[in-house]
Amino acid sequence: MNAKPDVRHPAVSVIMPVLDEERHLRGAVQAILAQEYPGEMEVVIALGPSTDRTDEIAAELVRDDPRVRTVPNPTGRTPAALNAAIKASRHPIVVRVDGHGMLSPNYITTAVRLLEETGAQNVGGLMHAEGENDWEHAVAAAMTSKIGVGNAAFHTGGAAAPAETVYLGVFRREALEQQGGYNEEFIRAQDWELNFRIREAGGLIWFSPELKVSYRPRPSVRALAKQYKDYGRWRHVVARYHSGSINLRYLAPPAAVCAIAAGIVAGVALTPWGFVVPGGYLAAIAAGSVPAGKGLGLKARLQIPVALATMHMSWGWGFLTSPKSLAKKVIASRRPAVVAAR
Repeated sequence: MNAKPDVRHPAVSVIMPVLDEERHLRGAVQAILAQEYPGEMEVVIALGPSTDRTDEIAAELVRDDPRVRTVPNPTGRTPAALNAAIKASRHPIVVRVDGHGMLSPNYITTAVRLLEETGAQNVGGLMHAEGENDWEHAVAAAMTSKIGVGNAAFHTGGAAAPAETVYLGVFRREALEQQGGYNEEFIRAQDWELNFRIREAGGLIWFSPELKVSYRPRPSVRALAKQYKDYGRWRHVVARYHSGSINLRYLAPPAAVCAIAAGIVAGVALTPWGFVVPGGYLAAIAAGSVPAGKGLGLKARLQIPVALATMHMSWGWGFLTSPKSLAKKVIASRRPAVVAAR
């Protein structure tokens, strides 16, 4: 006779999109396999066309543990990787993890409990940014401060409550199937867009500070700028695609870019008083970096204003310059990839 499924600990599929993740992949997968979860678990890694040792490391992980397997993602795009991994997985609970994310030891157990307690379709928690050098420590401080990211609970923390979106997420498979998975047109902001559709269909997205995933920040100013420019660019696409999905928090960075640019132009062409706006902004982020950098070394603290300005200006510039052709492309392809469980 077949054993009855454990209702308290349903089987879990962990899906992971990876591309050029040789630095963190092994540790991320080991953190999954070490989870204190008594139910059945599988890990499905979707491999993009990496140029480093990611594929080699993934092959070693598959060889070393039968719970790990891989699927190809020739496009290299995150939403396509996620859909490929979901299709290849088979369990009723789907846990999304990135190749540079480290789950806390009781993450899956806690998430499964919260799904049951809240009736939510997706639960998630803190994106706990942790650096490995002075620059990354500075970025981590910026990413977990309200002056850096506003009141986003999954960055700054807060009480457990319904949320617009959460970091990564632990889903009921039925919610993913109902929505057809991730919309593969969204190179960025695919989490926010999927969670918006789930909420529009009447589902609950739940944030809890009990859940924590350690995150490794981008290693350079250039990489951070590209990341946040893409965030702003694609958040504007979400706003075009889903009317009513924008709020004042998302409009603050583009407004700051416009105000600072106007102040500089006025300061150069008309009156020195124009420099009050950009000067005031610089003073604000310098002051805000003081509490954000508490406990860090001097070199890291001095770089926090650079990280803050990079995040704000890049996000705002990406939002302002997001081409309408992206929105048209998405609107022309409203039906996301269908996800079918095996």
